[in-house]
Amino acid sequence: MNFERLNAYRIMWVLVMFDLPTETKKDRKIYARFRKDILADGFSMFQFSMYIRHCSSRENADVHIQRVKNILPPKGHVGIMNITDKQFGQMEIFNGKDVVEAPETSQQLELF
Repeated sequence: MNFERLNAYRIMWVLVMFDLPTETKKDRKIYARFRKDILADGFSMFQFSMYIRHCSSRENADVHIQRVKNILPPKGHVGIMNITDKQFGQMEIFNGKDVVEAPETSQQLELF
C-alpha cells in the first residue's frame, strides 16, 4: 500500500478567510486581536485576510477549527475551510501571470 498517497488524503490544511470591519478604533482593535490570535495558533498569511495552517490529521484540523470558532469576532464575515494536502497541492498560484510555488508543508511538533 502506498502510504504517501494515504498521507496526502489524511494531512489537512485549514483555511480561514475573513472580512472584518475596520471603521472604528474598536473595530480595528478587534481585527488586530483576531489576526494575532490565529497567528499564535500557527496560521500563516496566504493572502490579505486569508490564513492557512497545515495539520497532521483531520482530528488535528478539527482542534484548530474549534479554536478559531472560539475567538470569532462579534461582527464581520469569517469562513473556515479544511482541505486535504492532496487538494492543496493541486492549487495553482500566480503572482500576476507568473506561477508561484505553493507554501511548503511545515514540520511542526505538537504536544497535547
